[in-house]
Amino acid sequence: MSSKKNVVKVTIVGEEHLIRSDAPPEHTRAVAEYVDRTIRAITNSGAIVIDPQRAAILAAMKITDELFGERAAAAHLDGAIDSLSGEVRRWLPPSKRQPTLSGEMRAVSESGEAGA
Repeated sequence: MSSKKNVVKVTIVGEEHLIRSDAPPEHTRAVAEYVDRTIRAITNSGAIVIDPQRAAILAAMKITDELFGERAAAAHLDGAIDSLSGEVRRWLPPSKRQPTLSGEMRAVSESGEAGA
């Protein structure tokens, strides 16, 4: 079963592109606008004229750096949430405590009931 692709016309740095995607058209337009703004910011950032291909590569690098930063922040937040949930779990009466998935896996591997 194939999902219907949306085709959206977007303009990035003055060039029109037809983008085929599973994403809603509004999302595709928002992504294209972000890419367009990033490339324009790079080309307008200094007195040096940057050719379009180099500007696109620098924009891709900047956007990827942002992505990596957000992933690191999300991982840090996940760790903080796990830590906090462990603290809260200790405050609960034993009958209300549910082990974390990693705790369940550790208990199973230590007891030797699963796996090998």
